[in-house]
Amino acid sequence: MTLDGLLAEIRACRICEAHLPLGPRPTLQAGAAARLLIVGQAPGTKVHATGIPFNDPSGDRLRDWLGIGRDAFYDRSKVALVPQGFCYPGKGKGGDLPPRPECAPTWQAKVRRHMPRIALTLLVGQYAQRHYLGDRRKPTLAATAEAYEDYLPEFWPIPHPSPRNLLWLRRNPWFERDVVPALRKKVKSLLV
Repeated sequence: MTLDGLLAEIRACRICEAHLPLGPRPTLQAGAAARLLIVGQAPGTKVHATGIPFNDPSGDRLRDWLGIGRDAFYDRSKVALVPQGFCYPGKGKGGDLPPRPECAPTWQAKVRRHMPRIALTLLVGQYAQRHYLGDRRKPTLAATAEAYEDYLPEFWPIPHPSPRNLLWLRRNPWFERDVVPALRKKVKSLLV
């Protein structure tokens, strides 16, 4: 199967339809030539409405952290956006629910196999880090993000750029002061 065929299959996916309050709308971006893979959580309501990954305030902050504009970010020959869950999972007490558990095991490895040029996988938030790093994660997200060099050259764990994480960013100023400049440098080297 080609990547475009796989993407069509994913966009037609209805595996967890009964659990999705807004219905299925698998949202992702992938290209065979992509060098950077960004694995996030799952789309929020704004992304569900537009069908464009990270088309919300989280995406604005993420693009700022990466030091790239919308044109490069949405160029599938450069950047792949493949979240743990492709559809909006619904709202919980503290925000959106976690990604549906069926999605990542069903699709992540299949999509990755079609992108042989990926040089770095950015793991955005705890769900992506749990899936890809497993027992290699540190006891906290902060400790995992601070130890990003332990996971290079394949992975780079970061917190989720959600506005809900402003308190985390205030408590961990080292992230934007020390890690973000290094991340921007690495991304620039990949996307030249």
